[in-house]
Amino acid sequence: MSVEEHKREAPQVVRCMILTVSDTRTLETDKSGALIKKMLEEAGHCVSEYQIIKDEYSGIQHWLKIVGGRADIDAVLINGGTGIALRDTTYEAVRDSLDKEMPGFGEIFRYLSFTEDIGTAAILSRAVAGVREGKAIFSMPGSSGAVKLAMKRIIVPELGHVMREILKDQKK
Repeated sequence: MSVEEHKREAPQVVRCMILTVSDTRTLETDKSGALIKKMLEEAGHCVSEYQIIKDEYSGIQHWLKIVGGRADIDAVLINGGTGIALRDTTYEAVRDSLDKEMPGFGEIFRYLSFTEDIGTAAILSRAVAGVREGKAIFSMPGSSGAVKLAMKRIIVPELGHVMREILKDQKK
């Protein structure tokens, strides 16, 4: 079966949670979270919940555990906390909670960042994605430029396809 056939079989609406990881942002100042919400809704997806949480390993893992039991959420889109400073824990919290990692997400994100956006500073991008308890998890840097790139070039085009692959196991 071709990729095009997979995409035709994919859910047209994916129910998403947005988590912005930040110690300083509020709903009023969170441009990146708002951009994710806008791009998801423009693509026809549903935003079931949108939260801003502190950049704390245990707090991020707590939210990912909660999502596992939520029937109203298919995917979690996380932005922020992916840098290399000691305080940045999102990458580790997400990576350590995944049942399956999709290494291509981070690889393609860094490639696109390198070629289209920030050049060699792309080595600092610690984007990660995968599956946890039947939910798609995408974690990207918190800058609006990084969010726009990840959403436009990777997540929005592939979100339904990713969910098709996850859900096909549940149909058996």
